[in-house]
Amino acid sequence: MSDKILNKGGCACGNVRYKTIGKPEHSAVCHCRYCQLRTGSAFGISVYFKSVNVELLSGDLKKFEYTTESGNLVATKFCVECGTSVFWNADIFKDMTGIGGGTFDPPTFWYDIKREVFCRSKAYFSKNEIDAKFETSPIFNKIKEDPPRKSGV
Repeated sequence: MSDKILNKGGCACGNVRYKTIGKPEHSAVCHCRYCQLRTGSAFGISVYFKSVNVELLSGDLKKFEYTTESGNLVATKFCVECGTSVFWNADIFKDMTGIGGGTFDPPTFWYDIKREVFCRSKAYFSKNEIDAKFETSPIFNKIKEDPPRKSGV
């Protein structure tokens, strides 16, 4: 890891702690059903770093894998104690690690959100000032049908 910008974060119970070095490669608000189910909320905030710039400092994580309707494998990693979804890796973002935006230490939202994706399943009450909005995602390529509970449409 280089000596660039350092940020730290962790899970709700504090057992999982991590640090990132540098600026994120990508950041977005995502309204896809996978993020809604992963977070238990209306949307997820995804902050992607090169994996070499993310270091787990403490705690144990459990992994859950699934395949999206685009055929991409996603591996989410969450705290075994409190269940906070902290990291994920997706086939579409090789050598990158996604981090739950709300898990960074205060000031939690120090990064710029560049786009909003999967607005087709956005909650009617969710409003923001992000300019780049997409009904799905610029890299979305549906190859299979998810069950209605996961499709969000």
